[in-house]
Amino acid sequence: QVQLAESGGGLVQAGDSLRLSCAASGRTFSSSAMGWFRQTPGKAREFVATISRSGGSTAYADSVKGRFTISKDNAKNTVYLQMNSMKPEDTAVYYCATKSGPYPSDRSYDYAYWGQGTQVTVSS
Repeated sequence: QVQLAESGGGLVQAGDSLRLSCAASGRTFSSSAMGWFRQTPGKAREFVATISRSGGSTAYADSVKGRFTISKDNAKNTVYLQMNSMKPEDTAVYYCATKSGPYPSDRSYDYAYWGQGTQVTVSS
């Protein structure tokens, strides 16, 4: 069993920065690729960013590329999402997730375990 707990969400203004954290427990964190997804009411969950087991490979949605950075600290069992130059359209509930295997993925169905989500609201 794997437990994931996101933190760091909140209300910010457009152009501000925010860093989300996701603490993992219950399984060897260093053996897993991780991902961040987000969801707004009435819409499907969408991919935001993913990182490989080692942290050496990352991928981003086009909508956040150049503004968001995903990173992983295996010693702390934590994955981060640094969000800069935020826009109102970034408003969503953000979820972290873990998948089996070392390779990153932008497909939600590849991920077996999910956190409870953290709300991010960006005002204009």
